Amino acid sequence: MSVAIRRMTAADAEAVAEQAGQLGYPTEPATIAERIERIATLDARDALLVAVGDDDRPLGWTHVEIRDTLVAPHAAQLMALVVADGARNRGVGRDLLAAAEAWAVEQGCKRLMVATRVTREDAHRFYRREGYELDKTSHIFEKPLPPAG
Repeated sequence: MSVAIRRMTAADAEAVAEQAGQLGYPTEPATIAERIERIATLDARDALLVAVGDDDRPLGWTHVEIRDTLVAPHAAQLMALVVADGARNRGVGRDLLAAAEAWAVEQGCKRLMVATRVTREDAHRFYRREGYELDKTSHIFEKPLPPAG
């Protein structure tokens, strides 16, 4: 299978939404399109990449962003990496991860981090196979905020 990596566009929203749903994050394509446009126009601190086949339809995608904090070196974090059900175990995820790593290096990042749910054992095996090591385990707390205004 021939795979190319390119920047994500709003035209990819339907496939991206479908694949996000496969990962457990159901989202409407229109919402994904809005988010693509917003993230892509914010600044160069995010990369939205898709892996496409010969027909240019996304087989998977990744979102990586710069994470600057006062207590850690300049780094990037993989916010999502999704490969479509029918394209898994064919190197698509590896190609997307390599593209995210290359982008992070171009941005001067010293490391690339990724967080996965403790239940995603296949993802844990994938990242370990690609040279990632478990650094720490965290709990993520969330509080809904009221609308601005």
